[in-house]
Amino acid sequence: MSNLSLSLVSLAFFQIIRNTVPIFTVLIYRVWFGRSYYMATYLSLCPIIIGAGMTVVGEYHYSALGLFITVFGVILAAVKTVTTNRLMTGSLALPSMELLFRMSPLAAIQSFVLAVIAGELPAFADSISQRASESSRLTTVATVACLLGNGLLAFFLNVSSFQTNKLAGALTISVCGNLKQAITLAIGIFVFKDFTVDILNGTGILLVIAGCAFFSKAELDSKKSSAVS
Repeated sequence: MSNLSLSLVSLAFFQIIRNTVPIFTVLIYRVWFGRSYYMATYLSLCPIIIGAGMTVVGEYHYSALGLFITVFGVILAAVKTVTTNRLMTGSLALPSMELLFRMSPLAAIQSFVLAVIAGELPAFADSISQRASESSRLTTVATVACLLGNGLLAFFLNVSSFQTNKLAGALTISVCGNLKQAITLAIGIFVFKDFTVDILNGTGILLVIAGCAFFSKAELDSKKSSAVS
């Protein structure tokens, strides 16, 4: 869903909408499960979302279809995070490997359907045949190895993400997504020199980091209060 929306909207617009996942996560918990959070938790989300938006300020362009798919993808991301947490902490208490085993076939079917709709399969087949005819066998093996390596990294990413979701909670993992965006930008600036930081981007990074620290303290305080009561 994310790749499809990226083809219809600009990257900056996509990231701005994507940063609202914590808001939808809170709404799902409040509306569907009747769960409320401390005021400090709500306040901590403001600098996280605003700061993450400031880090990706740029050219915005989108279509009506692109806007719909992007927002729908954000809602699905929030639903997935909450559902994953409920399946791993509720009455079922599924382990991360069991959950991944059950979800992977559905994700593969969804990806295949979207690839057919987007016309990616013929393009992929042409690319593979062209590489096989123009490059050496070693290069072809390297391409396959890269694909397998990417799949292996995705596997470990999902396992660690599910386990973190189980231990920390759905809202925390959503907030960490915004923190990841700020850290990725910071690494690109200071290590790889891929970006030129300005006052707005730098302030956004600092806001996200400060907001995440505030969020962590608010969650710890709420857990201590719950334990005492």
